[in-house]
Amino acid sequence: MIPDEKIQTLFDRYDELQHRLNDPAAAGDGASFAQLSKELSDLDPVVACARRLRETAAEIVDLKAMAETETGEMRDLAHEELRAARDRHEALEGELKLLLLPKDAADDRPAILEIRAGTGGDEAALFAGDLFRMYTNYAGEQGWKVELLSASPGEVGGFKEVVANIAGRGVFAKLKFESGVHRVQRVPATESGGRIHTSAATVAVLPEPEAVDVSIDDKDLRIDVFRASGPGGQSVNTTDSAVRITHIPTGIVVQQQDEKSQHKNKDKAMRVLRARLFDAERAKVEAERADARRAQVGSGDRSERIRTYNFPQGRVTDHRINLTLHKLDQIVAGPGLADVVDALMAEDQAARLAHLEQGG
Repeated sequence: MIPDEKIQTLFDRYDELQHRLNDPAAAGDGASFAQLSKELSDLDPVVACARRLRETAAEIVDLKAMAETETGEMRDLAHEELRAARDRHEALEGELKLLLLPKDAADDRPAILEIRAGTGGDEAALFAGDLFRMYTNYAGEQGWKVELLSASPGEVGGFKEVVANIAGRGVFAKLKFESGVHRVQRVPATESGGRIHTSAATVAVLPEPEAVDVSIDDKDLRIDVFRASGPGGQSVNTTDSAVRITHIPTGIVVQQQDEKSQHKNKDKAMRVLRARLFDAERAKVEAERADARRAQVGSGDRSERIRTYNFPQGRVTDHRINLTLHKLDQIVAGPGLADVVDALMAEDQAARLAHLEQGG
């Protein structure tokens, strides 16, 4: 049961935020105003749920009194309404508990999506292309915007590596469980004997930080420029527009050559570098919360095999939550991915709620 004092604290904070936002002097500068506005917006659904919970609790008190004092049909009606009110109260309390769960500060961030072909040669590159289309189509269903940052095409199609930025509401919250090894089992188009091959691709989803979240010292960077080249080594540019940035302290290397402008390539490379550094720092903090981490879905480890796409049987299995769906075509097409994402988010919420209730 949620203590009434905790609910009252929510109302008090909500009222305080409204007062400060209505008083320009109390709200402070533009940055403070934006921060207060976001906090108020985040509190809106929580306070609305808490109000409904209090109203239902008051209704239960009235109905109990009626059930004890009325007779005949009125008493029966009061008992019936009391049962319905208690059910509503229980549902609202569960909803409020979920809303009160600590949020990942990165959940509302855009994300950098990186997909790399793994074992399986040409078939792995084709699978990486399938995954990129799946995420692109899913993003379209969510109303998100996808911006291609870099791509290294495979020899027969697909990608050896592809990196994109995905922006929109709740991007990282929905995609953060996609990081890991995705495995495919199918008969490749190049296979004449009809044998099933197993290939893999690695997916990384990194929250894109604000510039202020990651401080990068120029002296920690080595920037090399060179001439971009296409598949097979053919020159696609006659100027040294490609950029390779090495972050010396961590050894992280980012290369960008898709744009004809060196300046644009450098900007894109820096965005990816910031995201990788931010992700590394988040991973370090998460590692220090090992107990809490074990209570959540997966570890986000890029080497962890998380999902298998079995084409002959038309099924997709997410190994972390033992979820198997026999709708591979819809999932790979994009829209069906929502069923997997929703299940992962629900499992994560349930695990964190259980962890919280155990005093974690």
